[in-house]
Amino acid sequence: MNKVDVLVADDHAIIRNGLRNILDDTEDLCCAATADNGNTLLSLVRTRDWGLLVLDLSMPGRNGLELIKLVKAERPRLPILVFTMHQEEQYAVRAIRAGAAGYLTKESDGDLLLVAMRKVAAGGVYVNAKVAELLATEVSHSHSAPTHTLLSNREFEIFTRIVNGRSLTEIAEELALSVKTVSTHKSHILEKMGLTHQVELVRYALNHGLVDSAPD
Repeated sequence: MNKVDVLVADDHAIIRNGLRNILDDTEDLCCAATADNGNTLLSLVRTRDWGLLVLDLSMPGRNGLELIKLVKAERPRLPILVFTMHQEEQYAVRAIRAGAAGYLTKESDGDLLLVAMRKVAAGGVYVNAKVAELLATEVSHSHSAPTHTLLSNREFEIFTRIVNGRSLTEIAEELALSVKTVSTHKSHILEKMGLTHQVELVRYALNHGLVDSAPD
């Protein structure tokens, strides 16, 4: 049996090694390479065809949603499974819109991960009931969507970092932006969402389940 060559992109060595160990125990999947940042990932994507990309959204150098689009631009047929700590309410719909074929949180059982990987690698789509509901809600209630859905992907990246306690300086360093640029984005976020203070952003995020339950 020819194994599916899986490319794993995650900035945490323990996750990369853990996924490699899981795949080593399968007969149909192989961890063929790993990347610990966005630039390395893009370089690897360009080298050859891969059977599957398992992608964390929190990658140094590039934001995860941008990476999905860049990868799909390079390899339109490469199936992407997002495997992340971020809960479905935060990024699932945006990731699927960007081109991912599946979304799974790192709290999921290992057996479920293999099910998702096999389904996406075979050309299918893997979403759990919560993600399916979010997608359906977006389609049926697009005219009355929550205000955070009005944000661009970059604005949403900055929004989630703000409400999770990052300072503007920390956000600038993580996203390779200037503090002035991050501050400008923050102003646009507040304006789009009809809010005036950072405290209101945090309150909104808490009310909509947009705050991480665990540190990145």
